[in-house]
Amino acid sequence: MPELPEVETIARGLHTLVQGRRITGIRLLTPGVLRAGDPDSLPGMTITHVSRRAKLLLVHLDQGDCLAFHLKMTGRVWVASQGQALPKHTHLVCDLDGGDRMVFEDTRRFGFWGIYGEDDLQAWSFFKSLGPEPLESTAEELAKRLGARRTGVKGLLLNQTVLAGIGNIYADESLFAARIHPASLAANIPAARLLRLCTELRRILLEAISAGGSTINDYRNAYGKSGIFQNSFQVYGKKGEPCPGCAKPLQAAQIAGRTSTHCPLCQKKY
Repeated sequence: MPELPEVETIARGLHTLVQGRRITGIRLLTPGVLRAGDPDSLPGMTITHVSRRAKLLLVHLDQGDCLAFHLKMTGRVWVASQGQALPKHTHLVCDLDGGDRMVFEDTRRFGFWGIYGEDDLQAWSFFKSLGPEPLESTAEELAKRLGARRTGVKGLLLNQTVLAGIGNIYADESLFAARIHPASLAANIPAARLLRLCTELRRILLEAISAGGSTINDYRNAYGKSGIFQNSFQVYGKKGEPCPGCAKPLQAAQIAGRTSTHCPLCQKKY
C-alpha cells in the first residue's frame, strides 16, 4: 500500500501536471469506487492544486470542492496524454483541457474516491479521525504522543489516528534505526529512545520522498516511474538476510497484525 512518501511523491508530480487545468468531461467507468458526490458537477471546474493528507491524495478545485483518492494497495492517479491507451482496470477518467486525461486505475479495486466540499471533507469521519502529520510535528511532540500509551509501539505507528500516513515499511525501518523491537510497549520505552525513534522516522520519510518513494510491486508516481527507496531498506522484506548491524539473520513475526521484520539482537524489547 502506498504510504506517506509514495502519496506525497504522487501529489507533487500530479500538481505539476494538472495545476490550472480545467476539467472538460468525466467518465466514471466503475460506479462502485465513488463514495461521495456527483461527478456530473465537475466539468467546468479548474484544478487549483494537489496535496496529501495521511495516505489520501487530494485534488483541489476552484469552487472549493476536493477530489479525495484513497489508493489502498494498487491504486494509481496519473495523467494520460491524448490518444494514449488506458489500462484495463481504469475506473475514472477526468478529461482536461488540452486533451490530456487524469486517470484513476486500481487493479484490485480496493481504492476509492469521493467529491467533498470543504465542510464535508472536515466532517468525513475518516478524515476527522486522522492523527498529526509526522513531518508537520516535531520529534518531541511525536515522542510524547507515543509515550503516553500503554500499547505496542508497532501498532501505534500503524494507527492512523495516532500518526497519519505511516505503514508497515516505514514503521519497520524506523524501529530498526532506533534499535527498538517492534513488540515493545510504547510506555516502557525510555523517553530518549522514543525521541530517537521519532527523529529517525522523520529522517527516513524525508529520504524516501527524495527517492520518489518505494516500489515493491505496483507503485508508480504521477509520471509512471518507480521509486528507488527500496534500495535503501535496512530490514523491510529481508527476513533471513544478515542484519546490517550485527550480521545475524533478520527475523519476521506477526506483530500488530502485520509481518514485522527485525533483528532480535540489535532491537531491544521494552
